[in-house]
Amino acid sequence: MSIKVLVVDDSALIRSILSKVLNNDAGIKVVGTAKDPIDARQKIKDLKPDVLTLDIEMPNMNGLDFLDKLMRLKPMPVVMVSTLTQKGAEETLLALELGAVDFVAKPNANISSGLDEFGADVCKKVHAAAKSSARSRGMRAPTPKVTIHTAKGPSGSLIAIGASTGGVEAIREVLVSMPVDCPPIVITQHMPKGFTERFANRLNDLCAIKVQEAGDRMLIEKGTAYIAKGGQHLTIEKSSGQLKCRIEEGEDVSGHKPSVDVLFGSVAKVVGKMAIGVILTGMGKDGAIGLKQMRETGSHTIGQSETSALVYGMPKVAFETGAVVEQAPIEAVAGRISSALAKL
Repeated sequence: MSIKVLVVDDSALIRSILSKVLNNDAGIKVVGTAKDPIDARQKIKDLKPDVLTLDIEMPNMNGLDFLDKLMRLKPMPVVMVSTLTQKGAEETLLALELGAVDFVAKPNANISSGLDEFGADVCKKVHAAAKSSARSRGMRAPTPKVTIHTAKGPSGSLIAIGASTGGVEAIREVLVSMPVDCPPIVITQHMPKGFTERFANRLNDLCAIKVQEAGDRMLIEKGTAYIAKGGQHLTIEKSSGQLKCRIEEGEDVSGHKPSVDVLFGSVAKVVGKMAIGVILTGMGKDGAIGLKQMRETGSHTIGQSETSALVYGMPKVAFETGAVVEQAPIEAVAGRISSALAKL
């Protein structure tokens, strides 16, 4: 059965483009369009879509306000259609915090040259959204907070985290629980250029530890998390006895740039048994090979459990290939990291 999609956007051109590219996918059917949230409310009731695509800047009600109300009253999978601007990036990150599954960059006036790529991206994300646990997550009672007083590890230890769809919230959940005495953390989250710096800054405001976008040859220090740049691979190296970030170009690996496999593979090679590897929510299989390499070199590895993953794709493949030592719900991951560090 086809995935029923409602397209919500104030631009008639964008509604037309989205309808066209989505209807070109045999597994998707656009059942309606809406020009603003007021229009959308009635059409959600009448058409009962499986997934919403939602613009942020609209008349009558801001898309973020609508999303907030929707996730409280009638949780459902939402894919944001965002502008690639500084303001657009900040609003998109807020939308993901409010419960949107994922986002796509809004096509511009010259979209004809990249329409196939845009169409493939939005269709992929609609399919993932339809399989996500967005509805059940919205109804789940919040988990009591457990304070972690220490996550100290021996000299040379490192935490590596990889995520994709749903990862913005999952990574936040882990990092806000990490105390300042933790080892350095390196992170690859699938995200395009222009968003990772805002993501890092947002986390830095929320967390006790320092969070920043990784730079080439940047020294890796304890109590700090380094986010891979959008559109570039993050690896680590050791020189003069110190761990450093390396930023690399190159082709997509496992379908992505930055790639979790690339990061985890470098951690396996450079840090080995002194590393903790964590794979979180996301569609696809990126990270499974790299996490398996980490486990084979003695790293302790953790996979997010199915019950708490927005999309149980990457953690599932990693688990099924034997890359995961233990699985845990997202609210317990920071504690599991702390426990593993204490045994190094």
